[in-house]
Amino acid sequence: MFESHFQSFEEPESGVALTARLSAFREELLRRKLTGFAIPRADQQQNEYVPPSDERLAWLTGFTGSAGLAYVLIDQAALFVDGRYTLQAAKQVDGNAWRIESLVEPPPERWLETHLKAGDRLGFDPWLHTSSAVERMQAACAKAGAELVAVDGNPVDAVWSERPAPPLGPVTVHGVEFAGESEASKLGRINEELARLKADALVLSDSHAVAWTFNIRGADVSHTPLPLSYALLPKDGRPTIFIDGRKLSNSVRDHLEQTADVAEPAELAPMLRELAKTGATIALDSATAADALTRLIKDAGGKPLRGADPVALLKAVKNTAEIDGTRAAHCRDAVALARFLAFIDAEAPKGALTEIDAVEALETFRRDTGALKDVSFPTISGTGPNGAIVHYRVTRKSNRRIQPGDLLLIDSGAQYQDGTTDVTRTIAVGEPTAEMRNRFTRVLRGHLAIARAVFPDGTTGAQLDTLARQFLWQAGIDFEHGTGHGVGSYLSVHEGPARISKLGTTPLKRGMILSNEPGYYKTDSFGIRIENLELVVEKQIDGAEKPMNGFETLTLAPIDRRLIDVAMLSAEERSWLDAYHARVRETVRPHLDGPTQLWLDAATAPLES
Repeated sequence: MFESHFQSFEEPESGVALTARLSAFREELLRRKLTGFAIPRADQQQNEYVPPSDERLAWLTGFTGSAGLAYVLIDQAALFVDGRYTLQAAKQVDGNAWRIESLVEPPPERWLETHLKAGDRLGFDPWLHTSSAVERMQAACAKAGAELVAVDGNPVDAVWSERPAPPLGPVTVHGVEFAGESEASKLGRINEELARLKADALVLSDSHAVAWTFNIRGADVSHTPLPLSYALLPKDGRPTIFIDGRKLSNSVRDHLEQTADVAEPAELAPMLRELAKTGATIALDSATAADALTRLIKDAGGKPLRGADPVALLKAVKNTAEIDGTRAAHCRDAVALARFLAFIDAEAPKGALTEIDAVEALETFRRDTGALKDVSFPTISGTGPNGAIVHYRVTRKSNRRIQPGDLLLIDSGAQYQDGTTDVTRTIAVGEPTAEMRNRFTRVLRGHLAIARAVFPDGTTGAQLDTLARQFLWQAGIDFEHGTGHGVGSYLSVHEGPARISKLGTTPLKRGMILSNEPGYYKTDSFGIRIENLELVVEKQIDGAEKPMNGFETLTLAPIDRRLIDVAMLSAEERSWLDAYHARVRETVRPHLDGPTQLWLDAATAPLES
């Protein structure tokens, strides 16, 4: 009945079976006269989703999380992961071959300082690290009396005999009806930023920035319509896009050539070298530009100018067409969500459904819209103790049956051509405990505090983050992830530079779309998260002395009333939630069949005291 076209539930290779790869890799290091090597979970552009040909860390260690780093020395090896992946890493890697360490505190370079010896030679691939990451490794090597060595040709690739070929996903034009602005207009705005930076040229090393600037989309990585590519934008003259020509149809090439020259990726380095020879100042994105680019510019006599990619902020502020498209995408998604939630309510209490069944059902309801391009990330479907694993990904081995008394946490999203969605709901299966209702209501109150927030121009995500945590803190609890991330327009579901977190330093601007997703996780018991996407909008306040902003909630899906302790809510919170549910009902009900309409009526009824 249900199936998944975009997600796999197979268990990745892991553990002791991979230890032979580590031995072969060490032999290759010795052959190159290296005593160690750094392996990041990264491609040349620091993408969140990387093509199979760049999954070097997973191939060598077995760890498949989205963030990680390994240091391999001849006599020992360490894998560094953040708090989201500690449990996952322990299950996936061979504990006899690898130490699992923190990616955050202390920083991985500290490990190098204590484990490298004087005279050691630590290798790294300069195409897979940013310059700031290389500088941190350089400092650690210096403290240990070791040498940091940039290598030509990655030694992992030398022993990875079955490495997949790089992707050749076809590129499509993202029409102006979706993009809302022509390429020429965008290039004009970027040129203004170039003048402000006093740069002679800008390298777009982030493929998302290339896709946005030139109104194209691709199919090179999972879950994000990304065409892997670079662009060089000079202060004067035509820009050049560097992309494998095999990805381009004649019509797409014609589209690109209206505003830019098109060249093969291998031509980037020589063209950049020629420009640098003139002493040009060339701006680079410090977050995504490979250290190899900085080195190339310096060695040729140019001046690399590292900083924030100016396109990131331009891309984050959505225009009218993108906002209208995103609203339409969320309305479409809401119908699929309502059908899914009604299905779960009817079937889960019987005890036959599993986590995978839930993933396949939700994807099927989304495909039924006729507009689904992909899921925007692998669906997190965790019931009972699996729900407490923040970035849990169900496999056939871990697949758990959904049982009465459980909470089901399901975090999912869709890629539609007019917008990207991301939504989390926590569902009570059977009768929830008093503890579950208390924790859920505290998370809900934090969620509502963000949704109802009013703030002046210039406010950052860090200033709002506390609002989401206050009711959890009052009970001595918290959650170990950010409250919200930026979201693209038929691009990455995790988009910078703005976010709602302790580290969110970018001011929130009207037109930005961010998630609002506080949570609570009780290890080995249950997990709770409530997530909607929010659009930053103007707020009119009588007597206001400065411009004020707030949020328009884009996501339209019932929040489980059975998990709410109504007595804990203020009158204002109850009023907001009742109005939200009325809006969900009014928007979604006409698109549902009779039984699902009745379910929605009950799920969105006003709260009772």
